[in-house]
Amino acid sequence: MVGLPQAHEEEILGRAYDARLMRRLLRYLTPYRAVLPGSATLLLAVSGLEVVRPYLLKVAIDSYIVPGHLHGLWGIALLYLGIVALESGVRYWQLFLMNWTGERIVADLRFEIFRHLHRLPLRYFDRNPAGRIFTRVTSDVENLKDLFTSGLVSAVGDLLTAGAIVAAMLYLDLKLSLIAFTILPLLIAAVLLFQEKARGAYRLIRQKVSRLNAFLQESLNGMGVIHAFGREETMATRFAGLNDEHREATLRSLLYYALFYPAVEVIGAVGLGLIIWYGGGQVVQEALTLGTLVAFLEYLQRFFIPIRDLSDKYYVMQSAMASSERIFELLDEAPEPDRTGDRISSLQGRIDFQNVWFAYRPGENILKGLSFTIQPGERVALVGATGAGKSTVVNLLTRLYEIERGTILVDGREIGGLDLTSLRRRIGLIPQDPFLFSESLAVNLRVGDGVSQEDANRALELVGALPMIERLPAGLASRLSERGASLSMGERQLIGLARALAYAPDILILDEATANVDVATEADFSHRLRQLTAGKTVLIIAHRLKSAAEADRILVLHHGELIEQGSHQELLEREGLYARLWYLQHDGHALDS
Repeated sequence: MVGLPQAHEEEILGRAYDARLMRRLLRYLTPYRAVLPGSATLLLAVSGLEVVRPYLLKVAIDSYIVPGHLHGLWGIALLYLGIVALESGVRYWQLFLMNWTGERIVADLRFEIFRHLHRLPLRYFDRNPAGRIFTRVTSDVENLKDLFTSGLVSAVGDLLTAGAIVAAMLYLDLKLSLIAFTILPLLIAAVLLFQEKARGAYRLIRQKVSRLNAFLQESLNGMGVIHAFGREETMATRFAGLNDEHREATLRSLLYYALFYPAVEVIGAVGLGLIIWYGGGQVVQEALTLGTLVAFLEYLQRFFIPIRDLSDKYYVMQSAMASSERIFELLDEAPEPDRTGDRISSLQGRIDFQNVWFAYRPGENILKGLSFTIQPGERVALVGATGAGKSTVVNLLTRLYEIERGTILVDGREIGGLDLTSLRRRIGLIPQDPFLFSESLAVNLRVGDGVSQEDANRALELVGALPMIERLPAGLASRLSERGASLSMGERQLIGLARALAYAPDILILDEATANVDVATEADFSHRLRQLTAGKTVLIIAHRLKSAAEADRILVLHHGELIEQGSHQELLEREGLYARLWYLQHDGHALDS
């Protein structure tokens, strides 16, 4: 698998701020730029109101309490309560707008990722496990929500508040401010030490969470094997170990937080003590008013609140930068080749592979100069050992992958110049294990556009699936469980057959399509299918050679090359690879070379 393993990729944290990534993120604010001035104004108002209340205390003490003018305290008290109410209201609307915008940005981004995933070529999904992709759409996007709702804007608000408080302190008394700032080196050292320790702890938590999720996903996917081999206790023990590791990593992180906040409180207490010692002496000497000292103490206590909050925002920013880097890496993946081209409404069914080369991984060629022609209306089977390139031929014909060298023609036209959607509509693919969605049976039959319910019913009748439909509690309205697990493999295969035939394709590809139905159903279906496909091109991917024996012509692939072709009888008479495979399957031994 190309790239970093999932468990290790999640360890990457990145920097707390990356200008390039931030510019890309801020583009998502564009549709909501109308609310930005209002949010910024509210943010400034909150910061401004933060510094008003301590100043009102100064006024109340110096102008009314100390002189004994008690009649004026009612006005100050009411003004103070009004400021508190106004600040609460402004903060509410500021938080509402911030979260409103953040939620919409995240919804837009999640939808963009989902749409982009559907445009990516299958090569991307070959390289990236599903768990990693789920992480992009879920937890990585949630990290960005934290950035927009409680990270970036809140960090700016904390900086504005801290700046406003410093300005108010300098305005009240320069000497007191300088004394208060003597604790800043201790505060900065505590913050830097906390960031260094907590960064490692946070990285460890991410690593443990990733391993826990990967193990859980693997366990759920392999639940049948776990039950079959009685591995429940073993898997539970392994999960308990991973769970304990995650708990210990989380407790270590909590330890650093538990040490940091009291440390800030102690440093703050030292600062307050210095202010009380010096400021109190100045008040006694009448060089400083009592109101100024009280207001200054209030400002100093408020100063530490945004400092503590900024430490939390550091990790929100860091996590968001790492998540945005992974998200943009996904969004920068090149989508499938241009789907536009010459639209086709029907095909005669001629297929030409001309010197086609292809490799899923560089240097590991699956097809090596493959060339063959299938005439319109011909039934052709592709056979060969596992890895010979049979399924790759189908993937290239339907342009799920793009060829590296050579040419593929349909009706004499290069498939790269045809409209991709209309090309795939004219090719019906019936896989061995059809994928069914957790929707109603009717939705699964009409998974694409342009298929009427009448077409779907006709296809169900063709494959002999009507008795199965009648047994379901709600018929076609019956909702299937995940991947159609409530149906047997044979029933799922019948649904897959009907789904492909409902489109009335001109070229039909059967990838061992009757492998999981009983003999009677297979014989009945084969008879009906021959009637339906009369005059159509049929390509059969055959693992069981019995299904290939009825084809007009058989192409034998070996290591990505065409080594034999002919009818079933002709190939048996040649006593080549096909004959050896046939006798291995039917007589238990191969012909002597």
